[in-house]
This record gives sequence, C-alpha cells and structure tokens, in this order.
Amino acid sequence: MRPPTDRGRAAGPGPGGLLALMLDGVPRTRAEIAHLTGLSRSTVSSRVDDLLRTGVLAPAGAAASSGGRPPARVAFNPVARVVVGIDLGATHGTVAVGDLAGGVLSAATVELEIADGPDAVLGAVLGTATSLLDGVARPWAEVAALGMGLPGPVEHASGRPVNPPIMPGWDRVDVPALVRAQLQQPELAVLVDNDVNVLALGEHATWWPEADDLLYVKVSTGIGAGIVMGGTLQRGARGSAGDLGHVRVPWTADSGRPAEDERELEDIASGPAIAAQLRERDIEARTSADVVALVRAGDRTAIELVRQAGREVGAVVATVVNVLGPSVIVIGGSIGRGGEDLIAGVREVVYRHSLPLATEHLQIVPARGDSNAGALGAAILAARHALTPSAIATWFASPSP
Repeated sequence: MRPPTDRGRAAGPGPGGLLALMLDGVPRTRAEIAHLTGLSRSTVSSRVDDLLRTGVLAPAGAAASSGGRPPARVAFNPVARVVVGIDLGATHGTVAVGDLAGGVLSAATVELEIADGPDAVLGAVLGTATSLLDGVARPWAEVAALGMGLPGPVEHASGRPVNPPIMPGWDRVDVPALVRAQLQQPELAVLVDNDVNVLALGEHATWWPEADDLLYVKVSTGIGAGIVMGGTLQRGARGSAGDLGHVRVPWTADSGRPAEDERELEDIASGPAIAAQLRERDIEARTSADVVALVRAGDRTAIELVRQAGREVGAVVATVVNVLGPSVIVIGGSIGRGGEDLIAGVREVVYRHSLPLATEHLQIVPARGDSNAGALGAAILAARHALTPSAIATWFASPSP
C-alpha cells in the first residue's frame, strides 16, 4: 500500500523533508539520496543521522560494492512510532492502533451511546486505546498522533463538532483538548474529522491509491460524501464539503410522489427514511439494520425501496459527477453494504443523467473496507500528520521513545 502521505512532496529543509523521499520504503544509500535530492553529501549524511536517531529510518543492509567497503543502505521504518485511530458512531466506537504506513496492529470495537456525551464516550474509547497499546507493548509516549472520526459536521481546523444532529452535548466541544486532558498527554497531536472523510481516506489509501479523483458516498442513518480530488481530501473552507444529505431534491417520477414535493435527501433515502416507508406498508422496520435484514431475507418491498433510494442518491451524485468528474465512486454505509440493490439504483441514474465524457470510464463500486474501515481511515489521518516535516521536527525536541 502507498505510504499515507501527501503526494509530490520534494525533499525540503530539514530531516522531515528528506524523509518524504524515503516513504516509498525503497532502501537507499546516502549517495543515492544525494543524487535524487540534489543535496550535498554532507547535508544528506547529517539529516540521515538525525532520522536514524529517531528510528524513523533504519539500517537496511549494504549495497553492492564497486570496490572497498560496501555502502550502507537506510529505509523507512514504519513502526518507529504508532498512531491511534478512533471511529465513533451512534452506538459504537472502533479503535485501531496502526503503524506509520497505514498497517493495523490491533483493533477493537466497544458498544456505547454517542448521546452519553463527550466525557463518557471519550473515556470509553481512550480506555480501549490504552488496552490495545498495552497489548502491542507500545506506551502513549510512542504515539505520534491520534485521529478521530465523528458522526456529524466537524470544523476540521479546530476539531470541534458543529451542531451535530445525533450528538447532544457535543456542540463546539474542543475534542482535541479534551482528549489530551483525559490522557494527560498535553503535546499529543489530535486530528478530528467527520466519519465520512475518514472512511474516504481509508478506502482511497487502501484500495484506490492510484485514483486521483474519488467520491465516497455513505448511506446509513445519514447520507454524506468524502471527496478526494487530485489525491487530496477536500473539506471545503470550514469542513462542510460533501454534505449530500441536506441537499434538497424533488421526488423522482419513479417515486410516485408529486414533482413539487421537495425534501432533503436524508428524508427520502437514508436508512431511517426507508424504514419509515416500510412501516407505511405495514412492514415492521425501525433502523438501517432492520432494512438490511429485510433485503437480505429477500423481502421484495424492501428491495425495491432500497433500489429507489439508490435512484434518489444517484440523482444528486449525477450532478456531483458532472461538476467534479471523479473516476471512482465508492458506495458505503450500512445500507450500501446491504447488497447490490442500492448501488444498482445509483448506477441506473448516474450513467443515464451524467455527461458521457464523465461516465465513460467511471466506476461505481461497493466499499471494500471492513468494520475497522473508519478507524483505519482515522489512523491514516493521524499518520499523514505525523509524517509531515513540521511534525517530524518535533521528534527532535522530545526524548526518543
């Protein structure tokens, strides 16, 4: 898998800039690094020595010799530090401990209620994180950063949730500060984003690293999208990019509703909306899980309603395709994982209503990530921060782990 770092970064000032070259994992000699970067051999030698002291570079054997002592190679060491990724949902929290290259070392899921508030919820998942770290024999002092996905709008720059509809007591809470206080780790880097963005990061890095332009659409209790353009997650000015669920749309002709009946997409096509439509037909369903269970049991009404929800989502996504032109659309979330019916509805409308040039090579596929996908994405968010030159520079100001 591609190391979880921004693309196209050349070796810049300081050891952290040189490290960007080494994140591909290829062992190199100091002479090879000097040739690739254009830096002097003395500068390269000094920066490599600095990185060896932190452990983020490690000896990697000797290169072939043309005479005399063979030159030593060094390579990126992804386990020099670890990161923690946390994915919070309405009724669960998944925690993963990962390395700096996006590999998961350990993971666990705990039941919780997001409505219990930040103190209780963060206490539960941070306690789980401590147990996982103990299990892999890594103390908090070796955690380079912590990433977290929340099920609501997040101002990414501050890590504060803003008016989250299913998170009472969380509005504008300084989540990074609260995490640091609970852990008594005042210098820990804490990155907080919404859950769809971290899912998009995980899916892109793990399964679609060569796709520069990807749209991840989550259809579950709510509906949202993570947008990767030019290989970089796009959050918008404040972090609200991708909020498809609150797009107001008319019911399609296939829905049988009046064309002037305009509603938000979540009120039409989310898991709870489909469940409500099933109850109107005297079929008991309350949650997204109930809808998925009915679909998997072969209930024809549930299957058709999910397919229709896919058409409604597809009508909005078709506009996004015309505007952004992604090469891959990934459909995830509890309803998306319920089978091909939702995706079939999305494909039906997107391929029909988007520009032929935009859809000629467009792939619309189910999410491949498992139940740890959100925590993996949050860990990748943390690792990308930890490997920036500015973050690497802080390693030299702190004792080696």
